[in-house]
Amino acid sequence: MNLALFDLDGTLIEKDSDHAFGEWLVALGWAQADEFAARNDEFYRQYQRGELDVHAYVEFATAPWRDRPASEFQEAMTRFMAAVMRPQLRPSAIELVAAHRRAGDLVAIVTSTNEVVTRPLADAFGVEHLLATRLERNAHGHVTGRIDGVPTFQRGKVLRVQQWLASLGHAAGDFEHIWCYSDSPNDLPLMEWSSRPVATNPNAALAEAARQRGWPILRLFT
Repeated sequence: MNLALFDLDGTLIEKDSDHAFGEWLVALGWAQADEFAARNDEFYRQYQRGELDVHAYVEFATAPWRDRPASEFQEAMTRFMAAVMRPQLRPSAIELVAAHRRAGDLVAIVTSTNEVVTRPLADAFGVEHLLATRLERNAHGHVTGRIDGVPTFQRGKVLRVQQWLASLGHAAGDFEHIWCYSDSPNDLPLMEWSSRPVATNPNAALAEAARQRGWPILRLFT
């Protein structure tokens, strides 16, 4: 049996879903346009540089919606998925995931974006196993703005994958091949942990790292 791990933003979809959802919150009027958009953009630049304080970002990104009624938030998420995210579902990416599923591989999406934003996207790709940054909830089930456990970011992705495999009764050694698809150097720890890393739609930094290591480069988007 093989294991196939997919990053999401920039890898399977061209947009960054977390950043795009922030823009959607501004469009809804749930966040102050100038101030929120500027901070959202700055956090995204930090992510691209590999310097993101993921705890600070989650507190910021959830602030406009975490106290809103669940029904209102769900409606906003449904509209976001239909208007912004579904157009991002490219046949090339859908087929790549489907090919691993047809081969009988254990497939997971491993993303630093939070579980609320990414669960509908994982469902759209037909992927049951989603390892996303978990949001802490209080005794009433409300999101607090903090992270529950280890965020799936940089080296945290390796730990979360290991924890997930253990919960299924597996370890890395159970798999003939471990594929890892990512566009970002933030995922170098997970790619180096895998046996079949694939730089997918890589930025310049990851493309150079892939060339130095002899990793294949795959471009799903033009």
